[in-house]
Amino acid sequence: MRRAVTALAAAGLLTGSLAGAALAEPAGGAPGAVVGNTELPAELWLDGTGSARRLTYWTRTSLDEPALSTGAIFVPAGTPPPGGWPVLSWEHGTVGVADECAPSVAGRSDRDKNYLSTWLKQGYAVVATDYIGLGTPGVHTYLDGRAEAHAGIDMVRAARAVDPTLAAKWMAIGQSQGGGAAVFTAAMATRYAPELDYRGAVATGPASNVVEAASLIGPQTPPIPSSHLTAYAAYIMVGLKAARPAFDADAYLTPIGKEVVTAAEQMCLTAQAAEKFGSITVNQLFSQPLSSGPFAEYAHEVMDVPLTGYDRPLFLGQGTNDTDVFLPLTLKLIADLETHGVRPEVHIYPGLDHSATVAGSLPDSMPFVARAFS
Repeated sequence: MRRAVTALAAAGLLTGSLAGAALAEPAGGAPGAVVGNTELPAELWLDGTGSARRLTYWTRTSLDEPALSTGAIFVPAGTPPPGGWPVLSWEHGTVGVADECAPSVAGRSDRDKNYLSTWLKQGYAVVATDYIGLGTPGVHTYLDGRAEAHAGIDMVRAARAVDPTLAAKWMAIGQSQGGGAAVFTAAMATRYAPELDYRGAVATGPASNVVEAASLIGPQTPPIPSSHLTAYAAYIMVGLKAARPAFDADAYLTPIGKEVVTAAEQMCLTAQAAEKFGSITVNQLFSQPLSSGPFAEYAHEVMDVPLTGYDRPLFLGQGTNDTDVFLPLTLKLIADLETHGVRPEVHIYPGLDHSATVAGSLPDSMPFVARAFS
């Protein structure tokens, strides 16, 4: 870890005396401790931003080991209300696993910018983690829900450490990968950060039941022409290997699969990836089905959404035409939660796909958030 912090300092991500303080503490700082604080370039600001910073801060992996993450703070323009700006911790969807995919460096899609700007203009500060490994040492542990939740919660801690206008009351919001992360966050927040005033979570198109879906993938899978599906499968293999190094991903991969996974480690989920993976179907990646061998054992530990621990309101939004997170997966999540006594506020959006559900949920999620903060 000392080498990791040294690398950050050399790259200029640790600033001034903070870099020296971090180097003096090789075991890692307390969760939320800030080791880098710079102004976010204006071209990366959201509409309605009054000030914005980019932070590097300590958090914890799903194995409870110290790790660094980066993220951005967006503070609304104007005067904060009494008690400070209420905080929304945004947990983003799939962007890739390479360092250059980190949204605080690469920027955000128009969809996400419009969505987050809407919240900002309603008087909420937005803090947005990049997750561990996106712009910090190590490989991003894609769909490692506890690690992503830790990063999202510790982003709130880090933001409040550098900006006194932020309130202690906060909520998690997320889409897709980040929707799953927001559900993990909802199950963990009050126990992981009891000093904060956690109020609830909003998750749209939430990644869940990933292992059950992945169990259908293998050489026997029909040759589905979907560059996104191919990329997701590659990111799952990269992320699981990073989260649990004992997992032998290569044992499941064909020579083409190994090439795709290696390429995915360096490629963001963009038009470039669509072109690269467009002619490769997911069945070509695998020499054996993911339903066999130890994949499920490792993946359940890392990716299964918790079914207990929820003590604040939870909003789940899902489009019926979502082909990234299929409706039956979310319906199973809802049923499993309800079996364990959890009663989320559920909104199903007829005709909306994965992306359209983000903005489509706002007429329902905005009053949900307002009620939780009141």
